[in-house]
Amino acid sequence: MRTRPLKVALLGCGVVGSEVARIMTTHADDLTARIGAPVELAGVAVRRPSRVREGIDPALITTDATALLKRGDIDIAIEVIGGIEPARTLITTAFEHGISVVSANKALLAQDGAALHAAAEQHGLDLYYEAAVAGAIPLVRPMRESLAGDKINRVMGIVNGTTNFILDKMDSTGAGYQEALDEATALGYAEADPTADVEGYDAAAKAAILAGIAFHTRVRLDDVYREGMTEVSASDFASAKRMGCTIKLLAILERAADGESVTARVHPAMIPLTHPLASVREAYNAVFVEAEAAGRLMFYGPGAGGSPTASAVLGDLVAVCRNKLAEATGPGESAYTQLPVSTMGDVVTRYHISLDVADKPGVLAQVATTFAEHGVSIDTVRQQGKDGEASLVVVTHRAPDAALSGTVEALRKLDTVRGVASIMRVEGE
Repeated sequence: MRTRPLKVALLGCGVVGSEVARIMTTHADDLTARIGAPVELAGVAVRRPSRVREGIDPALITTDATALLKRGDIDIAIEVIGGIEPARTLITTAFEHGISVVSANKALLAQDGAALHAAAEQHGLDLYYEAAVAGAIPLVRPMRESLAGDKINRVMGIVNGTTNFILDKMDSTGAGYQEALDEATALGYAEADPTADVEGYDAAAKAAILAGIAFHTRVRLDDVYREGMTEVSASDFASAKRMGCTIKLLAILERAADGESVTARVHPAMIPLTHPLASVREAYNAVFVEAEAAGRLMFYGPGAGGSPTASAVLGDLVAVCRNKLAEATGPGESAYTQLPVSTMGDVVTRYHISLDVADKPGVLAQVATTFAEHGVSIDTVRQQGKDGEASLVVVTHRAPDAALSGTVEALRKLDTVRGVASIMRVEGE
């Protein structure tokens, strides 16, 4: 066994970083046995050095992350700062100084993953990022390595614990959106500013990363269609229950039937209660992968939090350290297909549309004609009326999203339609 330790620079020491440091310290002997060499925390870069960090030697703390990376003895950098800068510059600096990188930075990888992979390859180094998607759930490495010989056609999953907690509470207790959000905030599941979660930005970044891995093509954050879940209402859940469904915020990545393009999207959707994702409760994550040879696989577990995310970081650390000892590197970016990313208008699925209409004869026929004129076939219709007003719920057969958008635009122009209360896709059937 090698006696000189592999030295690690920890960039960031918040909830995840402090847990990484704790595990590295308390499990040092186990990590040494698994890696084949000692691994040593050589420095911790932070913004606020005066803050007390229990279990971390104050002598390791520095505010100069760049100097830490340039000092000449660092083998691996763990980046848990988050955001675009200074994380991007620090990772690039690490590569320039012969340092492999483990990152949990979904936003940066979704935006600049191709450039970071290119820099790692140029210097013959590793870039691992299991913790960037779905916390402790082993997902990135199985898709990059275990399924490398297979063809993935579809990935559908719940990749944000905050939104799943909120929607689960709305479903199980009948709470409204704001009430469920307030509970999530009180329990620490939601940030003081929950925008990144509830508007789908967090899930979209993860979707971009997973799509790139699944389809061996470059998918950027801007390529991912995104809708938040702030408009989901109690009446939407009531409609879903009548259909034998529930509502989840889903990341859906698909290869076109002809194999010539891919799509990536994040939005709320109704899914049947019989689908495995429907039973994912609280703040848990789950991802459903459909591959040609392996069939359907489901990955499930805690998707966030200090300990679960640190578990994924340490798993990557062990792999990168082993590669370092073997003078090898793990898999890098695989983008050989260079498939185009289609727009949302090309997506084909079913829809649930709720309309507020006048309660008088001929309204249903007028609405049905509008759907037919835009090539959208109706599956079921439910109408309720009282005192001259009515609600009309239409569930369609599968149709292109562009056709549905045209239908809704035309419906809004009808004198008998007073408003489009909600539009929701129906998935997982």
